[in-house]
Amino acid sequence: MKLVVKIFIGVLFGLLLAAGTGVFWYISTKQPQRSGELTLNHLSAPVTVRYDEYGIPHIKASNEPDLYRALGYVHAQDRLFQMEMVRRLAQGELAEILGPKLIKVDRLFRTLGLRANAKKKVAAMDRQSPAIQAQSAYLDGINQFQASHPAPFEFDILGIPKRPFTLEDTVAVSGYLAYSFAAAFKTEPLLTYIRDELGEDYLKIFDLAWNPQGVLEKANPTARNSPLQNHPAPDWQALNQLAQVSQEAQTLASVPLFEGSNAWAISGERTSSGKPMLAGDPHIGFSLPSVWYEAHLSMPGFELYGNFQALNASALLGHNTQFGWSLTMFQNDDMDLIAEKVNPRNANQVWFEGQWVDLENTEDTIQVKGGKPVKLVLQHSPHGPIISSAFKDTLGDAPVAMWWTFLETDNPILEAFYDLNRANTLAKARAAASKIYAPGLNVVWASASGDIGWWAAAKLPVRPLYVNPTFILDGGSPESEKLGFYRFSDNPQEENPQRGYIVSANHQPQSTSGIPIPGYYNAYDRAQTLEDRLGNNDLQWNQLNTESLQLSTQTAYFWRVLEPLIPDLSDVVRDPLERSVFDSLVQWDGQYTLPNIPPTVFTQLVYELTRAAMADELGKVQFANLLGTRALDLALPRLAANAESPWWDDIKTDKVESRRDIVRIAWKATIQHLKETLGPSPNDWGWGNAHTLTHVHPLAAQKPLDWVFNVGPFPAPGGREVPNNLATPIGPAPWAVTYGPSTRRIIDFANAGKSQSVNPVGQSGVLFDPHYSDQAAAYVVGGYLMRYLGDKDVQANTHDMLTLKPAQVPVTSH
Repeated sequence: MKLVVKIFIGVLFGLLLAAGTGVFWYISTKQPQRSGELTLNHLSAPVTVRYDEYGIPHIKASNEPDLYRALGYVHAQDRLFQMEMVRRLAQGELAEILGPKLIKVDRLFRTLGLRANAKKKVAAMDRQSPAIQAQSAYLDGINQFQASHPAPFEFDILGIPKRPFTLEDTVAVSGYLAYSFAAAFKTEPLLTYIRDELGEDYLKIFDLAWNPQGVLEKANPTARNSPLQNHPAPDWQALNQLAQVSQEAQTLASVPLFEGSNAWAISGERTSSGKPMLAGDPHIGFSLPSVWYEAHLSMPGFELYGNFQALNASALLGHNTQFGWSLTMFQNDDMDLIAEKVNPRNANQVWFEGQWVDLENTEDTIQVKGGKPVKLVLQHSPHGPIISSAFKDTLGDAPVAMWWTFLETDNPILEAFYDLNRANTLAKARAAASKIYAPGLNVVWASASGDIGWWAAAKLPVRPLYVNPTFILDGGSPESEKLGFYRFSDNPQEENPQRGYIVSANHQPQSTSGIPIPGYYNAYDRAQTLEDRLGNNDLQWNQLNTESLQLSTQTAYFWRVLEPLIPDLSDVVRDPLERSVFDSLVQWDGQYTLPNIPPTVFTQLVYELTRAAMADELGKVQFANLLGTRALDLALPRLAANAESPWWDDIKTDKVESRRDIVRIAWKATIQHLKETLGPSPNDWGWGNAHTLTHVHPLAAQKPLDWVFNVGPFPAPGGREVPNNLATPIGPAPWAVTYGPSTRRIIDFANAGKSQSVNPVGQSGVLFDPHYSDQAAAYVVGGYLMRYLGDKDVQANTHDMLTLKPAQVPVTSH
């Protein structure tokens, strides 16, 4: 018997050992190779890739095709699954791997026309242009890695088939980038609903000019010979599906949306070093892996340390010892929703330029994992894709078209960033920025030679005078048509301003030429914080005080909302414990630091105030969309300051409520909710207990994969409209941070070879890689890490070195 037990134990141990060995082998096959030698087809000479302590590749090649081919290869090693997800999102192919819950997202992106646009743009490309050759070499590097290595973990879990990446994928992804900036989907249906269903008085808090010319008027079916007789009334619930699906694209696919940004450039006259400084932190939805892939590229005549996005060979952020740039979102309105006028005798015709024209109809199919294929009929009018065509079940016969600069121009954005990567003079940077048509971007640039510049880069459409593009436009009116585009020289811009600094923070820019620049801009408070500090003539700027400004968690926005409400709050707060909470709120300095209690109370109060004042008029769907718009940030201070606003009345009661009544309801709801969710004592309500950051992987929706793949949670400082903009949409506590600085970069051109930046989570997207999350802890507490350019520094900080060699071409005898 003892022998049998020993044999059993031995066999069991052997099986466990074999299983463990198998698991170890399986995991090891998925890891990036960062040392040794590999062969790569189409190289003309060896390429060295030195990896520093954070897994960032420093790539040195002898020519440009080799450089970009190597970049594609090492980028794919770390981020192949991210590349797959973002191309599937842009192409409308997520349901094929994630199942029926992604059908709505796929419908939206098929309807946007990114696939068809990508094919059209690629067919017209000059394949011999340097930008396209660089992009093609980069894609070849990706495809060579994919073809020669085991698929990532996520491919195995989801059953994703391998297929080559193409130029069409890259162009489609650039369309997603442009779309993610467009606030029209969320805002225009909402504000049109408020105008048509609630009335002019309700619009006043949004500070909109009341000007109906060119805007779809409320349909009046009883009016004889009305020019709007053939306009079916919009289905507001269905239109707002579009806004909800936009958010689902980020939530379900974990592909980040672009939210805002800070950037500033300071001339050498205002710095301790005597050279310009550049700082930037684009605000983007958090994801895992993070949005940026960092790489240092070097070859004879070219060097750049860049932040790259999936499937793009050119850095969107970058610097070297001579120049650098950062980006913020311009947030100009480059998209109009247009309600088409339908021919009453032919439902497939709409009115355009004085005649009835046919809609273009295209059939498409969405493949669905675990379900039947979904057939689509996509429609296109002269104004653009009929975005309602993918939602026939609810929109019925109310076609709404989308006019979008991205689709209506040639938009040479690949060439723009290829040139910007090489823009070592003010004139070259200006010329590169002029090629960015959509999305609208603020390019903030600085150089070691002493120049600083800012260009609001976008093709700005010329709309007929007095047209208000904030609302859905009337397709039967000539005011819905565009008259062309303004010149780039008319765009807002500055070069070497006398004050010695430039600030860009998504606020409404001043029109330097007098042209109108409608858009969905952020409240001015974050920009004002930067302006106040940078405009202090007593400060000489250096690394430390620039870090301090970038990490600032203070805002004056709270006071603009709170101050008008203090008399009402003082009257309604009677409980001694609540009174102490109120007193701390009134004395708060606007700092969103971890132990602070007032930011928790204020953030919850803002939600409860918004809900008590506005949810009754808007209903569930519209109210949910309001919470996701920047229009709410702009409206709340005006609402708080106007005791006579009709929003204060609860239309569901017979009584006419006052501002004080709503403030009482909001305060009581705030205290009750915080007690229920965070604890009965206000001592438990510190900001760090209520406000946390978790980097979420796309597979985290499947328990317990969240425990395996996610990174966090971390208590998070910062908040909405502070420079350290770790934030979330307005809603109830606790708050999971959804967007914030996607990197923090500071470059002093007196020593640009040792700049500082940080990645929110890690360089690698490969589970169990040591660089999967090795920057996350430093990021959330405001740490900065050194980034190297010089050969000596790169070599001194090399942890691994990979050599990519040309594949041997067999010699044939004759």
